[in-house]
This record gives sequence, structure tokens and C-alpha cells, in this order.
Amino acid sequence: MKRYFTFIALVFTLIAVTTTCKKDIQVTEVTLNTPSLTLAVGEMETLIATVFPHDATNKTVSWTSSNTDVAMITNGIVTAKGIGSSTITVTTEEGNYTATCTVMVTVHSTEWVEISGVKWAKWNVDMPGTFAAKPEDAGMFYQWNRNVGWSSTDPIINSNGGITWDQTAAEGTTWERENDPCPTGWRVPTISELESLVDAGNQWTMINDVNGRIFGSDDHTLFLPAAGHRCINLVGGLHYVDTIGYYWSSSIDVASYPYNLNFRDISATVLSGSGRSAGFSIRCVVE
Repeated sequence: MKRYFTFIALVFTLIAVTTTCKKDIQVTEVTLNTPSLTLAVGEMETLIATVFPHDATNKTVSWTSSNTDVAMITNGIVTAKGIGSSTITVTTEEGNYTATCTVMVTVHSTEWVEISGVKWAKWNVDMPGTFAAKPEDAGMFYQWNRNVGWSSTDPIINSNGGITWDQTAAEGTTWERENDPCPTGWRVPTISELESLVDAGNQWTMINDVNGRIFGSDDHTLFLPAAGHRCINLVGGLHYVDTIGYYWSSSIDVASYPYNLNFRDISATVLSGSGRSAGFSIRCVVE
């Protein structure tokens, strides 16, 4: 019996020693399930980090993005925020081993039509940072180099809830990015881009009882509604609704008047001369 208890005591001693002497398994590497991703703005994807060896004691990792305006990373979940590229890096807590994934963010191809090398949005700008629901919807009117939208129907109201028309004119030599009401990844077109749209061919038509012009040809066409505008002289009053379309460019002429696309039933042209405080439509291009 004494020998039995001695044996048991020896076994427990060996177990204790083995437990006490057991060493942590060190991290040697970390990898990601893909070296690159291409996402459209608003899309999400999950990156999976694998720490080696598989039985490593400390598998804790952290995540960083080189450009959070393009892609955010939270616990391995990538969220595309804006057009451009960003490098996602995963780092092990032990050893600081890293792996990277390059994320390219673009505008989804279902949102644009390419005409003469320019990618045009299918809808007018509505509230700042959003598009109208349908191609024939007027959206909101904007004063040049401002990101406050005004209703395209009466009663007059702006995107901030105001009802008093702003008769002042914004300064600047181009439409500044912080004042651009286009959604993320888009911008107000230049004069040359509007001219290329007109040169691609166009015709007056009606879609769902809304007058406007179709630009482009074949499978690359774009409908712009003749939404009219809010007039400077009428203190923001509606004018030429369903008769003329006015669309801003980001460019100005030598006299500092902004260029705009102007079309009606018989013609379409790009011209300048309108005051900056007039309220026109905006059709964005991919940034």
C-alpha cells in the first residue's frame, strides 16, 4: 500500500513539473486570405487572418488602414468608403508580424453610363450626397459652388429646411470639393465633359411624361430631364419647368461666369453667362 501511494505521489509530481515547464508556442507568421480586393463604394468584405503556427499561444492581431477615407477596417471587416486605394495591414501582438491587402474602391458599374470616355451618373443629384430615385426625376437645384440643395417644386425649401432664397453668389474659380453635392466618388463635371456629352449626339424626347434630352447613342445613352431652374431675378422662383434643362459645370469663363449645359426641344449647347446664384440641376461624373 505504501508503494502505491508513493507511485501516485510521483505521478502528480511529474504532472506538476510538466505543467510548470510547458513553454508558450511562439508566433512565426501571419497571412491573409487574399492580397487584394476591389470593391464599390458602400460594399463590405471580410479579411481572414491566419496566425502560424496553428497552435501558437497568442493569436491576437490588430488591424489598420492606410487611408480610412477609402476603406475602413473593423475586426477584419473592410468597408469601402470612397474612391481610391488603401492598404489594410494586420499585425500580430506577439512578434509584430504583418500581412497586407491592397483595397481598390470604385463606383459600381450599375450606377453609370460611359459616353465618350466619361462615366456619367444615371440620375440627377437630389439631397446633398444622394441621387434622385429615377432618371427622369428632377432632383434638387444647386447654386454654383454650393452644396445646399433647393426643391425643384414649390413650395421652396432647401436641404437644410430653409425657405429664404440666398441671393448672394459664391466665390471661387472652380467648384471646390468641400462644396460638391455629388455623392462620394462623384463630382460636378467640367466644361469639356459637358461638351463631349453634347458632341456624342442628343435628341429631345419624353420619358414617363417628363420632357428632356437623351444624350449618346446605341447602348450608351443618358436621359437628362428638362427640370427648369430657380431664377435669380424671381428670388428663387421656378422658371421653364419641363421646357429647358440647365446643368452646371465646375468651370468658369474669363469673366468668371460658370459654364452650364443648356438644352430645350430644338437644341443643346454649353454656354456661360448665368449668374452663380441661379439654381441649376447637377449630373455628376465619376471622380
